[in-house]
Amino acid sequence: MKIKNKEILCVGEVLWDRLPSGAKPGGAPMNVALHLNAIGLDVAIASSIGNDEAGCELKMFLEDSGLSTDYIQTDEALATSEVLVHLDENNNATYEICEPVAWDCIRLTESLMQKAKRSGLMIYGSLASRNPMTRETLLSLLDYDGIKLIDVNFRKPYDSQTVVEKLLEKVDIAKLNDDELLVFAQWHNKMNCDEKSLIKWFVSKYNLKMVCVTKGEKGALLYCNGEFYEHYGFKVIAVDTVGAGDAFLAGLIAGLLHEKKPTDALAFACATGAFVASKEGATPKYEMNEINSILNIN
Repeated sequence: MKIKNKEILCVGEVLWDRLPSGAKPGGAPMNVALHLNAIGLDVAIASSIGNDEAGCELKMFLEDSGLSTDYIQTDEALATSEVLVHLDENNNATYEICEPVAWDCIRLTESLMQKAKRSGLMIYGSLASRNPMTRETLLSLLDYDGIKLIDVNFRKPYDSQTVVEKLLEKVDIAKLNDDELLVFAQWHNKMNCDEKSLIKWFVSKYNLKMVCVTKGEKGALLYCNGEFYEHYGFKVIAVDTVGAGDAFLAGLIAGLLHEKKPTDALAFACATGAFVASKEGATPKYEMNEINSILNIN
């Protein structure tokens, strides 16, 4: 897959995850951007925060992390997003997402349009499109000629077929988990298909160049150029799973942009996701030697 440059734009939610142990910065697009930045790639995040203390703290966190805040808008009417995170006995996370919040109203500005036009890769998720303003902004940005990647992120009740399929119309790459793939199967009466046949159908249905299906601790499946690549994951002691899928996606993107073989890119992605699952919060301090240690597990 050809990409015009390695400039990356992530668009969508930024927020505070309110974990049982305290508040941690989060939001899938921001998590992906932070991991890509830590890996050393050229990435920016576009979103919106409220004119409040939580927003100021979040903006300061981004600046301290080395991410530009040039495309972080401030909404005078809506608050900075906060999400209540609940962990089960296996430390798997579920979320309570409030609305409306600032990232529901990301505006289509001239500077954002120019940034999208310049970028070789744009990453966005389905959650940020739950309300009309951000959804229309995203759809406008999809008109530019870079590679577009959607991170399907179903959080009930924000899993509208109409909205999600509209976002898939101009996408090149999709990342979703195995449960989300089954939702698409239900929508189109494909429940009798085996997993690989379902993935092939999904690629054909939405005219995709690549799809990656994550399966939690069981690894992931990548389909591109008519070939399947599978990794069965790395065993780690999970602290919480918040942001593990975002770290996986960042690892996959980094591997592909560094022109690694699909098998190697997938292994690096699984190791990156496992590293984050073994830490608290979505954006732990990035330790490449720890990821390499996981990667080298036989």
